[in-house]
Amino acid sequence: MNQNQHLPFISNPIKSIFKPMQEVGVILFSSLLVAAGLNLFLIPHQLLSGGVTGVASIIGYITGWNISIVYFLLNVPLIFWGWKAIGRRYIVLSCVSVVSTTWFMALIPVIRVTKDPILAAVFGGIISAAGIGYSLRVGGSTGGFDILGSIVTRKRDVPMGNILFLMNGIVILALGFFRSWDLALYSMLSTFVKGKVVDMIHVGHIKVTCFIITKQKDQMLCQLRKLHHGITCIHTEGGYSEQENYTLMTVTTRYELAAVRKTVAQTDPNAFMNVVQSTEILGRFAKPKL
Repeated sequence: MNQNQHLPFISNPIKSIFKPMQEVGVILFSSLLVAAGLNLFLIPHQLLSGGVTGVASIIGYITGWNISIVYFLLNVPLIFWGWKAIGRRYIVLSCVSVVSTTWFMALIPVIRVTKDPILAAVFGGIISAAGIGYSLRVGGSTGGFDILGSIVTRKRDVPMGNILFLMNGIVILALGFFRSWDLALYSMLSTFVKGKVVDMIHVGHIKVTCFIITKQKDQMLCQLRKLHHGITCIHTEGGYSEQENYTLMTVTTRYELAAVRKTVAQTDPNAFMNVVQSTEILGRFAKPKL
């Protein structure tokens, strides 16, 4: 018997073990980035990153309480809400993120890396956004308003960055009333930068339409159906060759596009695929489970 026949049975259990470990590793690294952005750039200038972190920061600035502990306590009710509204896996990863972020915030000293509040706002936003974006890409979050944003994006095709910018803006206005409008404007700049960077990394809301021209219709359909998106099959003919082909059309997310590209290349190396960005989707669209 060919030994290669045993490889799928060996690789699948290994993959199922290492994938959760990889996801937890990304969550831990994301938490480190969020904590570093806060303690090294934003908190030393009393700026806000927005969200629950911003609420915790305001409370800490006014009362002198430990911001990391306040951040943890404020996330507890949101985690319970997300458990019911989104899913167990998402919330488990979010819990890991909240606990690790709290720990990293307590571990990393609050140091003013730059004296310029504008630079602090920009780089603090970029570093924090990188942590949020990569956490969202593996199916988790950094807690707080990320959970609320994920609930909204599951029901409406709205960019996560826009949702975070809107909710964070409300928190930043509170900073202007309680502390200083200069600090509030710097924080708004940081939040704007963070929203744009999150949308660059977390691309699950961006829809694309793939047109795949192939002669191996049955094999291609069999593989594409594993990606859980609808497929339309059209009988076509080559304009020059006048040979019969099949055009398969499917709508997927930018995040899942790599899986579609890999599936097409492996199933039919001679296939032709054209990818266009979809500006609007009407009707039922299956979203990946969290």
